[in-house]
Amino acid sequence: MWWLAFLVADWTGAGSCRPCHAAMFGGHAHYSALAKPDPQPRPHEPFRRGPYSLRIDGARARGWTPTESIDLPIDWAFGSGRQAVTYVSRVDSNWYFEHSLSWFPATRSFGLTPGHAGREPKDLKEAAGLLYRATDPQHGIAGCFECHATGPVSFDKDGAVRFREAGVQCEACHGPGSAHIATSRVRLGPGKLDGNQANQFCGRCHRPPASDPAKIDWSYAWNVRHQPIYLSQSRCFIQSQGRLSCLTCHSPHQAMESSPAAYNKTCASCHAAPPTACAANCVDCHMPRVSPQAGLRFSNHWIGVYGPGSRLKPKSQATLKK
Repeated sequence: MWWLAFLVADWTGAGSCRPCHAAMFGGHAHYSALAKPDPQPRPHEPFRRGPYSLRIDGARARGWTPTESIDLPIDWAFGSGRQAVTYVSRVDSNWYFEHSLSWFPATRSFGLTPGHAGREPKDLKEAAGLLYRATDPQHGIAGCFECHATGPVSFDKDGAVRFREAGVQCEACHGPGSAHIATSRVRLGPGKLDGNQANQFCGRCHRPPASDPAKIDWSYAWNVRHQPIYLSQSRCFIQSQGRLSCLTCHSPHQAMESSPAAYNKTCASCHAAPPTACAANCVDCHMPRVSPQAGLRFSNHWIGVYGPGSRLKPKSQATLKK
């Protein structure tokens, strides 16, 4: 089985894949999911958080009041920039710091990092961000690097993170490539997974389907960003008996498709022509976009028929339990 290559092969890097698979390098957002911060500052006014002022100046994060200040170098920028970019600093051998300001391309502005709103900071440090242990199994920063980088994650004695490559590169999904390079008979990859298997595979980072859907708060807009959970509830997904998967609509190697016609074509492969009253774009009605915070929009992958003003749960389909 292809996954056995994870156990016996060595990591070689995406550069070793390009000579034979150049067509696969299509600029997918996964490739830039983690990077060093851009040293060129984006001009912006200080972000006010109560009595605290915050700024991201290129590769530095600053915060101040009339009597105190914080100035930290930024070590990592998480996110491809399609939805947001969040900044992280290494503090010492045990702690990392997630900054309160993220960049949102949709609004071309800085705003509060997801998960930071709703907290009332007691001091400047809390206003500037949140501390995470490097290796805490529940809430450590290691889990963030594991999904945004390629290869095993470890930390040096001084807390510096180590991995094979920044971003979600070839081997993040296909496994260590040395055996494949040595002989093409060793084939790597999730391409033959059915819908349920793909949901679990992609769900390693995008959250796998819930074992008990009744425990999901379907009225909480932030949950919509976990696509495998919502897709697993779709009648389209269930009735496809494994034929519909993440890969049906999304190429893992090319940039995100933006043409409504491309998605309409995929829908039409199973569904008859829509009623004449329907708009031209299937996704706008049956996978409505949800904005849990200014600057962020996620397509609801619970495919269904939504009532007027409803974007979180279809009107014609109750939660399907296992």
